[in-house]
Amino acid sequence: MSVTDTAWSGLVPVEDTALYVTDTGGDGVPVVYCNGQFATLGYWKHVVEELGSGFRHINFDERARGKQSQRSSDYSFEACVRDVDAVLEARGVTGPVLIVGWSYGAFVAAHWASRNPERCIGAVPVDGAQPHDWLDDAMEIRIRKLFKRLRPVTAILRPTGLTPKLSAAQQAECNIELGRISLARNLGPVLDAITVPTRYVLASGASFGSKGDEQELIRASLDQVVERNPNIEVFAKVASNHDLILKKDFKAVAGAVREVADLGGAID
Repeated sequence: MSVTDTAWSGLVPVEDTALYVTDTGGDGVPVVYCNGQFATLGYWKHVVEELGSGFRHINFDERARGKQSQRSSDYSFEACVRDVDAVLEARGVTGPVLIVGWSYGAFVAAHWASRNPERCIGAVPVDGAQPHDWLDDAMEIRIRKLFKRLRPVTAILRPTGLTPKLSAAQQAECNIELGRISLARNLGPVLDAITVPTRYVLASGASFGSKGDEQELIRASLDQVVERNPNIEVFAKVASNHDLILKKDFKAVAGAVREVADLGGAID
């Protein structure tokens, strides 16, 4: 494990782009955070503060997200998984890390943990990475309409970094790709292959763009995963909805991180 004593922030070149990265440094347990699909590293503020200096917090804005991360020709899910490796390499982290992800980032965290057991202390997926066949032709149409309708608002907010530098069509394609990745036949084997301690934190109720009990039905798909894989448990199901969980229930997320760090042997 590489130890960097001082905090650092800046752009890290990755393939045809550059990602804005922050690293608190220190000799604490290294934690790498994976953001929501169109979110920024600022969403993790309360979790980072709750965990404190006993951890080394490595965070980054994905391609074309935030104010500083640059555009790319590749916004695929696989590019996001590769970016985790690129950021860790750039920060000189050679030992195992604890990976945490919310929403879209939960899928990235689960895939990375499944593929890299020797490099992973454990994982904390937050209200994401649930194997469910929620994508169909009607949902694809609904997703495209949603992002097209949001286009004027996202354009206004783009200079602030609150919305991504992707077009409405690109955002829709990213969301549709996630639907394919979520299919039980695709995500189930990924979760079944996880061999490191993994603790889910689940929200309650709906999320932006969802209707009725859609989110709760998706969350229920984890029951079978937990039955099949003893390494995976639900640490907590909290009152906050999907969109507010990191803001209102950050203590539960931090608690899951601490438990995984302990189970993974990272805390003496």
